[in-house]
Amino acid sequence: MRGLLPWMPEAAPLRLFGEDLDNLMIRLFGNPEARVMKPIEEKWAPRVDFEETDKEVLVKADLPGVEPREVVIEVIDGMLILRGVRKVEREEKEVNFVRTERFVGEFYRALPLPGGIDVEKITARSHHGVITVIIPKKPEVLPRKIAVEPEVHE
Repeated sequence: MRGLLPWMPEAAPLRLFGEDLDNLMIRLFGNPEARVMKPIEEKWAPRVDFEETDKEVLVKADLPGVEPREVVIEVIDGMLILRGVRKVEREEKEVNFVRTERFVGEFYRALPLPGGIDVEKITARSHHGVITVIIPKKPEVLPRKIAVEPEVHE
């Protein structure tokens, strides 16, 4: 009569024993991976807010910890390009050790721009880790109000 367990290769009972032993150690001492510091993201792209009004386009990019002088802003083929270098340092202190991790990496965002913008008058400013790019529209594409004159009876 066969047992209730399906047939396994001869090494399977040892593999199962090893898994059971690992599970027992985790229950007794906790998961060792939980104590390991999670790595800093290797790929990162800043979050942006994009707002279009009648007169301009505003782009706000969250760049915490990024020096404004390390940000390059360009307009190429109708795309607003934001790129630069982000440097992050993280330190973890506990009773018996101190661990410091550093990350340096480039970021890049390309945002399509609407037609009719005035590339020559784009400005940018930085305030508390947020870079705001102001892209004015050309006067000929701005909405124009046309007054309706009353009918004159003579």
